Amino acid sequence: MLSAGILAWIGAVFLAAGFVKGVVGMGLPTVAMGLLAVTMPPAQAAALLLIPSLVTNLWQLLTGPSFGRLCKRLWTMMAGVMLGTVAGAGLLTGTHSGVASAGLGAALVLYAILGLLKLGFTTPARGEALMSPLVGVATGLVTGATGVFVIPAVPYLQSLRLEKEDLIQALGLSFTVSTAALAIGLFKAGALASPSAQLVGSVAALVPALAGVFAGQALRQKMSVETFRKVFFAGLLALGVYLVGELVF
Repeated sequence: MLSAGILAWIGAVFLAAGFVKGVVGMGLPTVAMGLLAVTMPPAQAAALLLIPSLVTNLWQLLTGPSFGRLCKRLWTMMAGVMLGTVAGAGLLTGTHSGVASAGLGAALVLYAILGLLKLGFTTPARGEALMSPLVGVATGLVTGATGVFVIPAVPYLQSLRLEKEDLIQALGLSFTVSTAALAIGLFKAGALASPSAQLVGSVAALVPALAGVFAGQALRQKMSVETFRKVFFAGLLALGVYLVGELVF
């Protein structure tokens, strides 16, 4: 049974994570996993993440204009995400949890550095057939080990130079598949020991997550996204360094 303090912390985490997603269009699993991993095992944090992530990403996916076309273009990447996530989910459980937390920290540091430096690349059309499944598998392995969906999926999708709305929908597609694959991987690894209780907790986390999304979308109309982006990535960098330091020291 979780204490009142932990429940309040979970609510605050998902409110903040939803807020970030509302402002910048992504970041809910990254923020939620990073903050929750400070107080609980990564597998437990990932189980709480499932419903809020699935609902918010399905919303993002299904409200875009190019669902069928993006599925046809990115299906090999999505297949790789599924396979890699299921294969790597065992790292979130048992004796590997400390390593998984450090891996999460490393993923956050890398993501934050890429974001702060605005590093990117362009993938030529002729390279997609090779790159998409490789990026999918790599993203799946990182997702399975850390619960974070962004590396290397987000930089790769940005490199395809999609139109703004197509990119947002492509991110929704990738995150939705990653969430579903993570649920399968956690179940297969035995991390969902009490599925009903964990489902209730995850559904409850959806409420503050959605509240955060709506608040973030409202604020996005009133502030510089660039300023928020810098603060967001700086915070992720500090959090990632902390999580890596937990294992090292």
